[in-house]
Amino acid sequence: MKSFLKIVLATFVAIILATIFFFFISLGIIGGIAASSSEETTIKPNSVFALDLSGQIIERSEDNPFASLLGEYSDQVQEIGLNDLLSAIHKAKNNDNIKGIYIEAGALSASPASIREVRQALIDFKKSGKFIYSYGSTYSQGAYYIASAADKVFLSPQGMVNWHGVAVQEAFYKGTLDKLGVEMQVIRVGTYKSAVEPYITTKMSDANREQITAFTGSIWKTTVNDVAASRKLTAEQLNQLADQGIAFKPAEESVKGHLVDSLLYDDGIQNYIKKKIGIKENDDLSLVKLEAMKNAASEEKISENKIAVVYAYGGIDTGGSDGISSKELVKTLAKVRKDDKIKAVIFRVNSPGGSALGSELIWREVSLIKGKKPIYVSMGDYAASGGYYISTPADMIIAQPNTLTGSIGVFGLIPNVNGLTKKIGVSFDEVKTNKFSTLPSVQQGMSAEEKDLMQAYVNHTYEVFVDHCAKGRKMNPDAIKKIAEGRVWTGEQAKQIGLVDALGNLDDAISLIAKKARLDKYNVVEYPKQKTFLEKFMSSLDAKVEERVQKAQLGEYYPYLKQIREVSSLQGIQALMPFYLTVK
Repeated sequence: MKSFLKIVLATFVAIILATIFFFFISLGIIGGIAASSSEETTIKPNSVFALDLSGQIIERSEDNPFASLLGEYSDQVQEIGLNDLLSAIHKAKNNDNIKGIYIEAGALSASPASIREVRQALIDFKKSGKFIYSYGSTYSQGAYYIASAADKVFLSPQGMVNWHGVAVQEAFYKGTLDKLGVEMQVIRVGTYKSAVEPYITTKMSDANREQITAFTGSIWKTTVNDVAASRKLTAEQLNQLADQGIAFKPAEESVKGHLVDSLLYDDGIQNYIKKKIGIKENDDLSLVKLEAMKNAASEEKISENKIAVVYAYGGIDTGGSDGISSKELVKTLAKVRKDDKIKAVIFRVNSPGGSALGSELIWREVSLIKGKKPIYVSMGDYAASGGYYISTPADMIIAQPNTLTGSIGVFGLIPNVNGLTKKIGVSFDEVKTNKFSTLPSVQQGMSAEEKDLMQAYVNHTYEVFVDHCAKGRKMNPDAIKKIAEGRVWTGEQAKQIGLVDALGNLDDAISLIAKKARLDKYNVVEYPKQKTFLEKFMSSLDAKVEERVQKAQLGEYYPYLKQIREVSSLQGIQALMPFYLTVK
């Protein structure tokens, strides 16, 4: 028996030691890969930046040294940081060893404003006199929008260009909730505040359809006008091609319609580029991928003066790993405010909103920065509802024409599961000391008095929101209310009604604020500082793996799962837009 126990104990100790040994070996491997992923890249002469336009563009990338090692699985969930794309294109422009850009077009998923940021960066790149050629077997509409800025656009002989217009789809859950016996009790301010509609109706309201029709028309107009200018076509011609279903016609029709210049196979585009840069057909083409290009040496001059770009992207206090924590963002903004070397601040907002309380806390810190140094807002895909709330104190607001913004309105959402509990045989009883001790309660519907109390609370939050907008935009509160009511506007529309000061991208915002701060030389620094891959690996491995698997399995349906999950975690009054609209 003693011998058996010794063997078991020895085996147990050996397993523990082996596990510890393997753990530290793994850390060494991870650390080595992480270190190699951040090494400065040396660009060889006669190189071409290969820009792969497939995957999903997100506002800011995450450090993931394993991305290139995950093969096919990685392709399903590939996320490309907009910041990486813009940085890489800028470095390629200024690097003498880069002779041009080769766009490898594919299935690209991104919101209209992010796509336009990349497209504008490519147009700026062309000022260097270097070439941009694009090739693909299948162009998604977003990828084609970017690629249309190229000098030449090539398509595989059996390929297709998805050029079809803009559509918005919204999912409604009321039918499901009715079957479950769950009633969503809504308290809101704003005729157009449609974020609650999926839970209380089965189709768009007239007001919601009106605003969606208006902003989709504006987004499509911007897209068509940009492509028309680059491809020397008219808006009418491009709309005719969209209405013909050009994607499902032979590739030759895309050439006839001047969407593309010529049909080539992969070896053909390779030889075309080789001839352009003057190398032999049998020689290898030196292609620099995004990861290497973003790690190339920067030629920016070092200066003590800094312009801080503070990123705020995702829902505000709505949970999840890719949202905004108001507590953490306030800390970051306070740090920036107190740093005397930071002479100006760009607040990069890409948020559909969220918690009204969280928005208020962020608004306060932005107001404090304004009292000490210039602060401009650069809007990304969304800066709506709470995203607009936190933007209002800025000295200037700059948006893309196809940014979605506004949505000045608030709501409260309280489920009543009484019908469900009756169905499954669950009952409740209670003892309370005061009239409103159980408010809000999900076990029963609100009384008329409770609804009035909640409505007054929501009304007060709305008035505070309107007051912040009025003071920030130097407008009368009544004038704000006429364009509020929860209505969503594009950046182009918002500029016309005074919610936005200028149209432009992140680079434009930086240039404008540098002039405001009278800075000839400066360095741009990004906040908050991103955690290393190893830090994230150790702190949130399970959550990230679960999220990546769900994205891979659900694909375009993942946002619906995310929406349901986040609604269940909402607390307090929300300044949130209907942001899980699928813009196709």
